[in-house]
Amino acid sequence: MKIIECDENRHSQAILNILNEVIATSTALYDYQPRTLETMKNWFETKRKAGYPVVGAEDSSGQLLGFASYGPFRAWPAYKYSVEHSVYVDSRFRGRGVGRLLLEQIIEAARRKDCHVLIGGIDTENKASIALHESLGFVHCATIRQVGFKFGRWLDLSFYQLILATPLHPMDR
Repeated sequence: MKIIECDENRHSQAILNILNEVIATSTALYDYQPRTLETMKNWFETKRKAGYPVVGAEDSSGQLLGFASYGPFRAWPAYKYSVEHSVYVDSRFRGRGVGRLLLEQIIEAARRKDCHVLIGGIDTENKASIALHESLGFVHCATIRQVGFKFGRWLDLSFYQLILATPLHPMDR
């Protein structure tokens, strides 16, 4: 397995397939409608313009096993050192360490960009993701009860955070 920087032309369809499977079968993403290739074009453009990483894990044949990224936590300037991350693994490859490898890469990318807090919003019933985050030092910081509704039931969203030692010299502006 190798880590790569995802490329829009090469990886959009594979990322789209992973996201749409997650939307259709799980509460890992609180969305109802499948995404489109046009959605992926806009997603990659937004990431590129903001300088946010999109990393992937590939097998020896170049098949994308999963991907991870981060983006803004909230839009106001004082949140500039906090990011919310996402990690998604193709269902055929879960439980093989792909998610851990991707999350480790995102943590390092955040350090290099002088982020201070990584935040993961995780469905409270997603015990595997919670365990992964906790094993890498994330701590539970909040749960919003019944914030989502999917598959005929209310969903609770838990937030986990990892505080980094960066930046060395934060500024108000």
